[in-house]
Order: sequence, then C-alpha cells, then structure tokens
Amino acid sequence: MDFDLSEEQRLLQESVGKLIADEYEFEKRKAYAKEPAGYSAARWAQFAELGLLGIPFPETLGGSGGSAVETMIVMEAFGRGLVLEPYLATVVLAGGILRRAGSAGQQRELIPSVIAGKLRLALAHGERQARYDLADVATSARSAGESWVLSGRKAVVIHGDSADRLIVSARTAGDQRDKVGISLFLVDAKAPGLTVQGYPTVDGLRAAEIQLENVKVGPDALIGERDRGLAIVEQAVDAGIAALAAEAVGAMTAMHEITVDYLKTRKQFGVAIGSFQALQHRAVDMLVSLEQARSMAYLATMMAEEPDTAERRRAISAAKVQIGRSARFVGQQSIQLHGGIGMTMEYKIGHYFKRVSMIDTLFGDAEHHLKLVAEAGGLVDPL
Repeated sequence: MDFDLSEEQRLLQESVGKLIADEYEFEKRKAYAKEPAGYSAARWAQFAELGLLGIPFPETLGGSGGSAVETMIVMEAFGRGLVLEPYLATVVLAGGILRRAGSAGQQRELIPSVIAGKLRLALAHGERQARYDLADVATSARSAGESWVLSGRKAVVIHGDSADRLIVSARTAGDQRDKVGISLFLVDAKAPGLTVQGYPTVDGLRAAEIQLENVKVGPDALIGERDRGLAIVEQAVDAGIAALAAEAVGAMTAMHEITVDYLKTRKQFGVAIGSFQALQHRAVDMLVSLEQARSMAYLATMMAEEPDTAERRRAISAAKVQIGRSARFVGQQSIQLHGGIGMTMEYKIGHYFKRVSMIDTLFGDAEHHLKLVAEAGGLVDPL
C-alpha cells in the first residue's frame, strides 16, 4: 500500500506546518487562550482564508473536496502547535454530520458560512450518565404539530460555549439506551430555553454544559432521517477519533523532539545528560511508541470513511487503544526526563501531556476501546 503523499498533500503539509510554526509559538498560544472565546479569532479567520475550514466539504459548496488524509495532515500540524481553535468541533464533528446527512437546503445555507469562518458549530451529544455509550441518550424531542420541543442536558460539549449553532441529539422513540430512536436537530445557540455554561478544560481548550428546557425548533431543524441518527453520530465520532489520532501523533512528535533537545542541552556532572546511555534508551523507547501510534493513526485515517460499520469501528477502536497507550508512555517519559521543570505551567511539555491525556479520554479511553476490539474478535480475523 502506498503511504506517500501527493504533491498537493505535501504542499498542504508544508503550508500548515509553516503557519503553525510562525503563529503558534507557545507564548502566543497562552495569549490566544485569554481571548473571550478561549482561542484566537484572527487565527480562525486565517484558517478560513487559507481554505483549511473547507477541506472536507465538496467543491460545489465552496470546499476543496479533500479526504480524511488532508484532515489528518491538518490535525497533525495542529497537534504540534497545541492549536486551540474549534476545528474538530466545527469542521470534523458537526460539519461532518452536515456533510453526510444534512439536506441540500441545510448544506447550502450552512456549509459556505462554515468554510468562510463565519459560522461555528458544535456537536451536543454526550450526557453525564452515558460515559462512552453513544446510544445512551435521555434528552427528549416531542412533536408539537410540525415543530419539535427538546428537553434535556448535554455534557462536555467541545467548544459549545462559542458555537453559533448546535447539533443536538435527542430521543424521538424507544428507551434511553436503544440504538433506534435517536434523531439529530440543528438548534440556534441563542434559542429561548437553551442555557450554555462554558468552562476551560484541563488541556486549555473550552467545553460547555448545555441545558434545554422546552426548546422549540421547526421541521427544517431535523438532520437526516427521524429515529436513525445514531449511525450518523457513530460515523462522525469515528472520523473525529481518526482526526484526534493524528493530532496526538503531532503532539507526541513535538514532545519527543523537545525532550531529545533538552537531553542534549541539560548538563550534569559537566556533560549533557543525553550522553548517558540509560537516557538514550528511554528516548529510543519514546520514538518506538510514537511510530506505533503513527502507524495506527494511518489506519484510522484509511478507515474513517469505510462504509462497513463493523470493520470501521473495529479499526478505529484498535487505533484508539494504541494512541492512548503511546500518549501515556511518551508523556510520562517526557515529564520524567525533564525533571522538575516538566511539571511547571510555564514550560510547554506539560501542556502537551495534558492534551494527549484528554485525547485518550475523548470518545472512550484505551481500556474502553480494547474491550470493544476484544468483543469484535480482534483487529485481524483468524485464518
């Protein structure tokens, strides 16, 4: 199988890498985090100007018609810079749902605004009691004539406090954990009865708790087929996990580079500590773990749009297991090899570790996905 990038993909990789290197130096990132939305409005506009927000969307709507590979390239670069902007929330998750299941009218109305950087979206699906079960939805939607009335709570909505529109999952039929009976609705973030409580997450990003109390939406708010929303959410989440895997690889690459550079410059007993063989071995072990994660991130990217749900979810879960394990190992080694400085807020290595730790828990940690892989009979079918 050919893993080489095309000429266009290499150009994208170079341009995004240069952008992040120039505009996401660590001190700048700390300043971006203090802006009202928790990220830089100027950088978001720049992403739009460069066409990054339109990568996965069709050319007929103003996008570039890119694949999961282009998204992987962008997310890996974002991981290296610890980017704060809501790319995952707007473009990959909520944008992915609109791209796959939105009506022609919804796509014409919303997607060009997303591409232009004028509309920010968030997926409000997870609930406190659900943990990692995507089918566990207690939020309800009852019909009121041609309209719908939504009531319930959503937890840890990524970038939910800066979103202009929310894609909300709600139960229109069945019991709380039934796989059938979940529908998706487009809701204005300022709709009457909708309350948003935003807060910073441990990795420096933003999330929100969403409460809906008899929020009324029209018939045009329904995304996709009624009662069949779970499959749409699962595919969007799988694409999100593939994107997060690429971001984690970018962050782990940066952690390894920073740590090796530190070993070359930090001196003890008059010599660089990188000359100590035991520490060299630990740096090599970090690299091996990183490359294992990179390989599984490639697998996740290749399988992100796989139509066979069972095969796609099995591969994505296997990738999530390796990403979580590698992130923990590389992060722990980075902190330990830096010593006390690695624990300070002023030094960037700990911020990388926080981000990859958050990536591990998003949409199911390594242990959860290992269980799913085992239940599916392993990654590779027996001969």
